[in-house]
Amino acid sequence: MSWAQAILLARGLSRGWGGICGAALTGTPFSQVLPQGLKGLHCSSAAHNSDSSLVPRPTEPLRKPAKALEPHEELFRQAPDGARDKASFVRAVQNFGQHNVHKRGHVDFIYLALRKMREYGVERDLAVYNLLLDIFPKEVFRARTVFQKIFIHYPRQQECGIAVLEQMENHGVMPNKETEFLLIQIFGRKSYPMLKFVRMKLWFSRFKNVNPFPVPQDLPQDPVDLARLGLRHMEPDLSARVTVYQMPSLNDSTGTVDPTEPHIVGIQSPDQQAALARHNPARPIFVEGPFSLWLRNKCVYYHILRADLLPPEAREVEEIPEEWNLYYPMQLDLDYGRSGWDDYEFDINEVEEGPVFAMCMAGAHDQATLAKWIQGLQETNPALAQIPVVFRLAASTGELLASSGLEEPSPPPPEGQEEEEDDPQQQQRGQR
Repeated sequence: MSWAQAILLARGLSRGWGGICGAALTGTPFSQVLPQGLKGLHCSSAAHNSDSSLVPRPTEPLRKPAKALEPHEELFRQAPDGARDKASFVRAVQNFGQHNVHKRGHVDFIYLALRKMREYGVERDLAVYNLLLDIFPKEVFRARTVFQKIFIHYPRQQECGIAVLEQMENHGVMPNKETEFLLIQIFGRKSYPMLKFVRMKLWFSRFKNVNPFPVPQDLPQDPVDLARLGLRHMEPDLSARVTVYQMPSLNDSTGTVDPTEPHIVGIQSPDQQAALARHNPARPIFVEGPFSLWLRNKCVYYHILRADLLPPEAREVEEIPEEWNLYYPMQLDLDYGRSGWDDYEFDINEVEEGPVFAMCMAGAHDQATLAKWIQGLQETNPALAQIPVVFRLAASTGELLASSGLEEPSPPPPEGQEEEEDDPQQQQRGQR
């Protein structure tokens, strides 16, 4: 017997003897005490004599706890009809204030509400942001002493307030006087959320109208109107004309858009028509695309009708009289002192491209749809009937929806991926 087993056995005997003595002192009959004491001695000695008691048992694998709902998640599920609009979002915020008078867990609720705003379509509503700021307890997180102003007073609450202002900044929401009053009442003037507010008021007012080609906040839902907006946004010539060559047709049974007849919208300026009329019929022109264009959170695709750049010997240099050349004077008689450190060579990367005759946006990116666009262009450009057209189409990556973060299925691949340039007559016969 090893010394460890001897110690354990002695401990068991002492426990059994102590139980017998305690029962005898309380007046229990000896006939009842003896079997219980012997049973205790037997169990203790048997338990300590086994070798398995000296070996530690292996730990059970930790079970992953079931994923619980986020705090206050049930407040956003109390809508009677399951609608996700501004009214149900405001109702959820008001329910939090009514059921939680002491505002416990207000930071977690505000972070959850910020994540839910896009689902309810209120991410650009200033009144909703002010409603979230009103959840904070008033006059509690204000710095009272100099040391509280130096060190961040209630840092978690101040970071939450800055998160609200940053989401306003990301969506282009300008804070107003009510926002300023709430921040002063909650955090005070000498706080980081108030500093963020002052910077937003400064830079938002300066950059609000800096874009010379603004895009409206609410984009049209109709694909034809969205195509018109995109083409007008790309075309610098104000005299360009937008033409709808084909409207989308709806199925009578399902009410969805018929994929065989998508919309076709094009744009062309008078200068582009004149350049297409002067184009040499022996040189082919190309339909290229689709190219992506982002209008805020929507991505649309367009195609162009262009020609290759003429070789240098075939170009006609237009001579501009000196009195009409307002951009680059013919000669400069300037006698400035030059030194050996002056660089007379300028590294300018100029990429010359061929002329673009027209642009279009269509609901499909295949050759059959774009051939209808070419046929429509022939009505206003008779010279196009004598020019061979080659389709250079590439597969699109699909329209990305920034609001949901999901990727829609890519448009159907074009029927003719790429046509050879050595067979332009076949393309000309196909478009007629």
